[in-house]
Amino acid sequence: MSGAGRSLFGPSEVPSGCARSSVLGMRPGVVALASLLLLLGAVPARAVSSPVPSSLADTGGGSQLILAQAPGVKSTSGTLSWWERWGGKWVKVGSTVARFGAKGLVEGRARKQGSYTTPTGLYDLPYAFGIKAAPGGTRVKYRRVNGSSWWCEDTRSRVYNRWSEPLARDCRTSESERLISYATQYAYGVVIGYNYAKPVKGRGAGIFLHVNGRGATAGCVSVPVGAMRRILGWVDPGRAPHIAIGTVSGATAVTRY
Repeated sequence: MSGAGRSLFGPSEVPSGCARSSVLGMRPGVVALASLLLLLGAVPARAVSSPVPSSLADTGGGSQLILAQAPGVKSTSGTLSWWERWGGKWVKVGSTVARFGAKGLVEGRARKQGSYTTPTGLYDLPYAFGIKAAPGGTRVKYRRVNGSSWWCEDTRSRVYNRWSEPLARDCRTSESERLISYATQYAYGVVIGYNYAKPVKGRGAGIFLHVNGRGATAGCVSVPVGAMRRILGWVDPGRAPHIAIGTVSGATAVTRY
């Protein structure tokens, strides 16, 4: 995600992008201890109860919806649930803990590139991708990542906020993500249609739902790998799936979208 050219860790660890795991303002020893405690289950992610899709202002008109909700705009973790509508009633299919941007969430229309915030709003899911082969049962269009696969985040480029393979000549590598560089995070992913249909340069590029890295994201939504695989096997493009991202309450409440 749109943090191209700036790294929160050393350049050999996470050179750029939404997949970048980040922990702001913490000493390396504290980061290591926190990571260990998370692995041991001693510091569980703060969970929030999921709203029912029928409480949202809009669900995108389809019969599949993913809800990503954080306690507040400063939160870096929350919950993600996925729902489908049968006979006019929404039914929860699954849920998991989720991670958001290292600097929280912000209204999508006000977001700035490189802000490390996750954009709130209601978005479609154009297609899925991954370094690994698509999980069994995947029906959504799935694009396999290779060594020439890039996501252009260069505001000067004509292919801004687009997959570029190979990288377009007018798109700088320093301002883009080489997708294969993120073996863990981009093992599986889904493109979130934020700033995608008609990109506004400078608002942000490369916002995905992907596998967890080491910590909060640079603006994407991430979940454990098992949940990501289940979601890919569930998403049905024929049912117009969408994702709603927001907070429990306030101006960015998920129910507003």
